[in-house]
Amino acid sequence: MAIEANPAKSRATVSESNRSRILKHLYHNGISSRAQIAKALDLTPAAITKITARLIEAGVIEETGDIEGSKNRRSIGLELDTARFRIIGIKFARSLVQIGVFDLCGNALSLENLPTVYDNTIDDTIAIIHERITQLLADDPSIVAVGMAVPGPYLRNGGRTAVVSSMQGWRRINFIKEFSAAFRVPVFTEQDARAGALAHYLFDPAVHTEANLSYYLLGEGVGLGVIDNGRLINGYLGAATEIGHISIDVNGRPCDCGNVGCLERYCSTPAIHDMLIEDGEVVPGAAAMTHTDAVRALFAKAREGDERAREMIREIGRYVGYGCVTIFNGFNPRHIIIGDIVAEAGPLLLDEVRRTVDERSIPELNETTSITLSTLSADAAVSGAAAVAVTQFLEHPSMFFDVS
Repeated sequence: MAIEANPAKSRATVSESNRSRILKHLYHNGISSRAQIAKALDLTPAAITKITARLIEAGVIEETGDIEGSKNRRSIGLELDTARFRIIGIKFARSLVQIGVFDLCGNALSLENLPTVYDNTIDDTIAIIHERITQLLADDPSIVAVGMAVPGPYLRNGGRTAVVSSMQGWRRINFIKEFSAAFRVPVFTEQDARAGALAHYLFDPAVHTEANLSYYLLGEGVGLGVIDNGRLINGYLGAATEIGHISIDVNGRPCDCGNVGCLERYCSTPAIHDMLIEDGEVVPGAAAMTHTDAVRALFAKAREGDERAREMIREIGRYVGYGCVTIFNGFNPRHIIIGDIVAEAGPLLLDEVRRTVDERSIPELNETTSITLSTLSADAAVSGAAAVAVTQFLEHPSMFFDVS
């Protein structure tokens, strides 16, 4: 039996798509006339006039006054005021939870770190997050969404992370059940490295709107987000691109995921912390520090010229480089952007990464792929959490406003 199409639903889908295209055009191109938008999007002037009228009425866009149009005619400009709407971004990174408020361009208006999280304080942290979001929303009516970046592999339909190395207590948190309907605004959750890739795609002027890029997260875990031809790679369950759990040594260190020799066991902050505790000399007292504090102490010693610290960073850089070669061969991005805490090692780390890649990669891939450190003003995962919500704001305006 043939299934009949629903004409009303089809029209609604087309209308939402066109609204989204207009918002994206204004987001990426700034003030534009109706004629300019019609030409860029290949829509009729009448369609643009109708759609923009509803967007203006809903307060999503506004007229800015006269601008110069084609053939020196005066036209009225339209603008999406990216400072008018705000987003809450939250980064979950095992022991570190960071909350920020951002405008639509990813500019951080406030950032705060919650108290260090331990396995037995996860529930307390969840309660604090509820309190902070509720307070931020009460204080600022311009906040329209919350984005969350969580460790991978994140099972997007189930709402939880399958493996959280070094802090398995996070596995029992269902982010969908916990947060999706808890506030007056919608909440969107994404794997942290994919959120970081979105942050660079939207907010990084060096690669802004580049259709092929990857964000290589090196923090309490190791993750990867890949944008291929303008779209995130997700996988069937949402667990694709989990580079941290690709083995680089089949006889290597055991990992909480069940595999051995996982990349995460060699260049994440817990792995580096273990290295420092075992060494016992480069960072005295490392055992009493948090992962982040111990790793930053190592980087400080290296900047001071301590040769043993510098050699440790070069060793870490080689492992990071092995990951880059895997990214080359698995995804062939135009850009690899390395970010999070381990990226704070700076040029010494990056030089070793590039040396390793030069030795081990296919020349044509190496020659056409840039490898850089993230330069976003806020950590890419927390600004990426905001980017996840901004993406939804641009793609589904009817979720936020009555524009039908």
